[in-house]
Amino acid sequence: MTATTRTARWTPEAIADLHGRTAFITGGNSGIGLETARVLAVHGARVILAGRNQDKLDEAVAEIRKVQPDARLDTAVVDLGSLASIRTATARVAETETIDLLFNNAGVMNVPERRTTSDGFELTFGTNHLGHFALTAGLMPALRRSRAARIVTVSAIAATWRSGRLADLMSERSYGAMTAYAKSKRANVAFTQELARRLTGTTVEAVVVHPGSAVTNLQRHSEGPLARAFVAIASRLLLGSPEGAAWPSLYAGTSPDVRSGQFIGPAGRDQTSGTPRPVALPDGAGDPAEGAFLWAESERLTGVRFDL
Repeated sequence: MTATTRTARWTPEAIADLHGRTAFITGGNSGIGLETARVLAVHGARVILAGRNQDKLDEAVAEIRKVQPDARLDTAVVDLGSLASIRTATARVAETETIDLLFNNAGVMNVPERRTTSDGFELTFGTNHLGHFALTAGLMPALRRSRAARIVTVSAIAATWRSGRLADLMSERSYGAMTAYAKSKRANVAFTQELARRLTGTTVEAVVVHPGSAVTNLQRHSEGPLARAFVAIASRLLLGSPEGAAWPSLYAGTSPDVRSGQFIGPAGRDQTSGTPRPVALPDGAGDPAEGAFLWAESERLTGVRFDL
């Protein structure tokens, strides 16, 4: 299926019964991640909600059980800005679980000043890409146990911006909040393309999505009166809801029509809503040379290796 192929209208009601399937969702306690978890639970999946704060995870579990009292839910505390936290969380899951669906969903955006993770990585790139790179590697044994696993990584429209080119990955020469974000989202796409190539012939697929535009907790770093005014206006006029923004992730994770390596986004002209479908990759993001470069740098920075 090409990026220009028309698809029939899809809604979450099309999701097949998911009993016997287990999903792991980063950022599962709010926004798009919480909506993804809720819909999967309603369709019978067991869902592991991952996030940094146990209290917030418990609140998310309670919220899902309001609409699905018998939902099968577990939680995992993991900080994507800490390789030690990722190792602890994934070691426990990889030893005992079978993961059928992994949603690399959590992220940060618009951090006003350059900050670093506990491992010294620029915060936005370190969380949005390197954290998920390490998490995916750590969960690979659990994914390989599945008869048909799928990894869904959530990128953004920002992946298409020219400022997102994969250079100065740690923003050491210069820092811009949205430039760092675009870079991390471009990395999500290039990582997925390289991962899909390396997974060829296995039972695991890798897909990347962009959710359109939605007001979620990503906006929590917006500071100053102009930024706050923009978010307030956008909430009413421009940006979609987390419910609709979760559709590309849900489609990518559950549709039998999806193929490894595809980039899925909403079909609406405003890119905020509509039937999810394959969309064109950002220019050059499918280049094996870019994927190989990012993979090698990610291994070098994190010290993490994939067992594929």
